[in-house]
Amino acid sequence: MRKTILAFGMILASLSGFAQEKVYPGNYELAARFSPEKMKKMVFSTSVDAHWMKKSDRFWYEYETSDGKNWYAVDPARKTKTQLFDKDKLAAEITKAVKDPFDGQHLKLDDLKLMGDENTIRFKVKSTADVLKSDWAELKEKNKNAKDSMEKKVHTFLYNISTQQLTEIATEKDPKRLMWANIAPDSSRVVYMKDYNLYWMDKANFLKAVKDEKDSTIVDNQLTTDGVKDYSYGFEGRGDDNVEEEKKQKERKRVGALWSSDSKQFIMTRTDERSVKDLWVLHNTKDPRPTLETYKYAMPGEKEQPKTELLHFSFDKMELKNLPVATFKDQGINLWSTTPATNTRDDDFRPATWLGDLEGFYFAVTSRDLKKVDVVRWNLVSGEKQVLIEERSNTYIDLEKLEIAGNDLIWWSERDGWGHYYLYGKDGTLKRQLTSGPYHTAGAARVDTKARKLYFTANGREKGEDPYYEHLYSVSLDGGAANLLNKGDFNHDISINDNASFFVDNFSRVNTTPVAVLYDKAGAKVMDLETADLSQLFAAGYQFPEPFKFKADDGITDLYGVIYKPFDFDSIRKYPIIEYVYPGPQTEAVNKAFGRSLDRTDRLAQFGFVVITLGNRGGHPARSKWYHNYGYGDLRDYGLADKKAAIEQLADRYDFIDRSKVGIHGHSGGGFMSTAAMLVYPDVFKVAVSSAGNHENNIYNRWWSEKHHGVKEQVSAKGDTTFVYQIEKNPELANNLKGHLMLSTGDVDNNVHPANTIRMANALIKAGKRFEFVILPGQRHGFGDMTEYFFWKMGDYFVQHLLGDNTPPPVDMIQMQRDKPKDK
Repeated sequence: MRKTILAFGMILASLSGFAQEKVYPGNYELAARFSPEKMKKMVFSTSVDAHWMKKSDRFWYEYETSDGKNWYAVDPARKTKTQLFDKDKLAAEITKAVKDPFDGQHLKLDDLKLMGDENTIRFKVKSTADVLKSDWAELKEKNKNAKDSMEKKVHTFLYNISTQQLTEIATEKDPKRLMWANIAPDSSRVVYMKDYNLYWMDKANFLKAVKDEKDSTIVDNQLTTDGVKDYSYGFEGRGDDNVEEEKKQKERKRVGALWSSDSKQFIMTRTDERSVKDLWVLHNTKDPRPTLETYKYAMPGEKEQPKTELLHFSFDKMELKNLPVATFKDQGINLWSTTPATNTRDDDFRPATWLGDLEGFYFAVTSRDLKKVDVVRWNLVSGEKQVLIEERSNTYIDLEKLEIAGNDLIWWSERDGWGHYYLYGKDGTLKRQLTSGPYHTAGAARVDTKARKLYFTANGREKGEDPYYEHLYSVSLDGGAANLLNKGDFNHDISINDNASFFVDNFSRVNTTPVAVLYDKAGAKVMDLETADLSQLFAAGYQFPEPFKFKADDGITDLYGVIYKPFDFDSIRKYPIIEYVYPGPQTEAVNKAFGRSLDRTDRLAQFGFVVITLGNRGGHPARSKWYHNYGYGDLRDYGLADKKAAIEQLADRYDFIDRSKVGIHGHSGGGFMSTAAMLVYPDVFKVAVSSAGNHENNIYNRWWSEKHHGVKEQVSAKGDTTFVYQIEKNPELANNLKGHLMLSTGDVDNNVHPANTIRMANALIKAGKRFEFVILPGQRHGFGDMTEYFFWKMGDYFVQHLLGDNTPPPVDMIQMQRDKPKDK
């Protein structure tokens, strides 16, 4: 009897001890406090978007704080910042014009542009003016999916800043809004596509089209007759209604032509996709019947691939030529334009001209496996191609745009294991390496031909900093060391003017408030511009996250991450930990600067978790080529050991982390990685929410999958070339699942096809595993208008399985995602 009582007492003690482990409920209120809708009311402008002017080094920008929006003009030479216009006077003029009340503090100007005279702005506003009944049918047709706009009338105005005169104009009279027209540099003609073929019209007819695109007197000059679907001369477009798309081909559509500087020639590529196999998604929510969407989709290892041609057209000869540039099987062609990519000017027509001169142009030819890249000049005089630079590698080659500096060429390469710049003569002779060392040059910002300087961004050069923080540098084309132009232990994002005399520097870290400063070309500070207004965000309880560093699984490689805690963090409490992951290799899901997007990090933590983001070997191109190519040939598993190592090291470092309760979440590549983590390390990762994952990379798109995993080129004795692709897939490990897994996909995802998730579910069912499968109707890859619904569904799953809170959520998800009164 005493033994029985003793045993019963031990059981009670055991149960009592188990009951003492406190279950913390999910903090839904705190998570709801930082929804995207509410963030719009707490975080305003976080950077200065400089619009550089044409006639001087001046620029303008708009910036919003909790006091409203302002528009500023900055004169770097005078070190002045003034209001671009008097917004109170403008608001009064708009009120008189549209009969709706406007005031300066709440002034909303859409699509604002500064015109070429640099004294006139063009913008749009909406009013509640009644729409004429005669216009109602046309407006209703144009706005089928925009119900709110049916109650508004859009006005387009010109406003003279000096005279303060406001003039309403018709938007249709703006030729730059005719997006189908690719306009020549001298505006003498435009080229476009119609019914899959190439057309052109002169300026007189184009001006008719500006007034009325359906004018029956417009002369369309047809250049080709062999254009067909999937082998056209322009952008066919893809939609969810194939019948409607066929009708749209009768309309004028844009072509990607690059012009010669004299407007007498252009080049373009034409791609034959007719042999590429079809893929389908089914729109189940459409009325009155579900609709099939068909599109071309090349998968890795398939024989049927797009074939790209390079075309040249001369208006003098009225001749279109298919240039003989075939080099590799299933090759790619990269055309480069001279239009600066980092600068914008308002109302300044800047056509895309080819990179080169009237005697020739430059482009790149890449092999299918991306192990071979040729930089080529097409000689228009001799009608021949000239290979200037050959890049070869045993793994894939990344390439940047070729830059021209007078009689020299500037080329970016990772041939020494790091991304650096090299100076070549126009004949392809290597002159010198411009940058060198264990750091990564990220992009050419500007070439100053007169001063013979290259301005470029780079990271990893400054000791003691996070190696991902970017800075701006300059280097002489004649040799010498690179010069740092924007010091500071922050991530820097720059906007530089065309002549490289000034640049705007936006900088922050994840744990600092964004600041914008103006510098001159020598790196001397000209003036402070803005500091972001985060006052309301902090008033709501927001706290900055914390960057951290740890070692990869090899014990050598430094990796970097960010830790996000609940804003009501209790240091004596044990918290489950969740990794938000993206494997790369084209990026890592680790923020380096302050951002307003919190859902998968800061906001998820508010339920009662510690959330971390972290890099992994092979996860980002902005380090060495060894680092970037680490996962080549092992696309499923390469990053998982480092994700596991992070959990172990952080749990050793911090007592508040519960290493027995580890969750993981990711989207797209992160959806693929989070599921793989559950299957490869089932005793470490206990709960996963995996969304839109490419669980079988053999059915994901060929370009990404073959590039980052590798494809084997095989040449037979007869000289025939084939490509072999083999990869390990998540469903192969379905038997390993031990924890809780939620899979999710949009049912019309035409990027990562739903078949990826369905096949994963199929393997789990056959393995007898319990899991949850959430399908989001009518949603593409990004989940569109169901992202908020998905957030709460994800929160529920982690709250239940990591916190042990099985009570129903305090409010329904519909009300949670609204954050505003129900529409009447």
